[in-house]
Amino acid sequence: MTTFMYQEASSAPEHIAFALRENARQMRELGEKLRLVNPFGGVTVARGSSDHAATYFSYLCMIRAGIPVTSVPLSLTTLFNAPWRLARYFALAISQSGQSTDLVETLTALGKGGAYAISMINAPNSPLAAASREAISLHAGPEKSVAATKTYIASLAASAQLLAAWLEDRPLQQALASLPETLHKACSLNWQKAVTMLENEEKMIVIGRGLGLAVAQEAALKFKEACNMQAEAFSGAEIKHGPMALVGSGYPVLIFALPGQGQSGLLALAREFRSRQARVLLAADTNIADRDLDIAAAPDSALSPISAIQSFYIMVEQLARARGLDPDTPRFLNKVTVTV
Repeated sequence: MTTFMYQEASSAPEHIAFALRENARQMRELGEKLRLVNPFGGVTVARGSSDHAATYFSYLCMIRAGIPVTSVPLSLTTLFNAPWRLARYFALAISQSGQSTDLVETLTALGKGGAYAISMINAPNSPLAAASREAISLHAGPEKSVAATKTYIASLAASAQLLAAWLEDRPLQQALASLPETLHKACSLNWQKAVTMLENEEKMIVIGRGLGLAVAQEAALKFKEACNMQAEAFSGAEIKHGPMALVGSGYPVLIFALPGQGQSGLLALAREFRSRQARVLLAADTNIADRDLDIAAAPDSALSPISAIQSFYIMVEQLARARGLDPDTPRFLNKVTVTV
């Protein structure tokens, strides 16, 4: 059985290569506009996997641009009618369908409040695109599986491309050029150890840090929707403030120890959990001797989360089938979710 989820996740490298080429001019022009705006900060609006992509954008923007970016709860507009005052701010909405009323209403309100409204959407002719001053197409193609894969990867790649254009970050731009090749390698990595270990588990914790938190959040969501597992995501710091009391003998933990400043702390956390006899899956680059799962090397650490989630998606589709589930049609869920 070849699922849509597998087909779509595996096709991500080709879609990313196309999107990087197709959006290059628009990204350059939008980068120029953002340099003219010279924003004090930004806000993001999204739900589900798209909100996890927004987490990646926020961290990357704060790390590279040094300005605050935060996620706005949509209910502040749709239920509480907050009086937004956002001159010299940008607002970024990320969505697969661009249809959800709360996203459209919120981005519209943020724009009226003075924010420079931008969207990243896989459906360019959508209400959310119409509410934007600048709409970026993800070019991921139709996604039939309820579980988003290639659209999430496309959102991360578009986020990195936008930041690179805005900040005129030449090393990141050069790294993006080789991202499709990195993703092809990521698709071929063997994560069978995770399938074997998690096949009969019902709960687990997923951990990341910095840019890797966005991957941990997305992985936890996929464990829930595709595998019916109660998975929670935490940063490598926040887990020490209470949640790590759960992690005892036999407890399953997936740690994304991506290259960069946060890696050493995550490796230490993995050692601590292993000393408690927890069942640890450590995903890391090949320089880490005690890793369990390989992460394809990216030429810029900002792109490591993208290669990590690419390998994860291939694995979690296999895990869902090993558990006797159809990852294309999770129970109680629809592809387009409309919320208020």
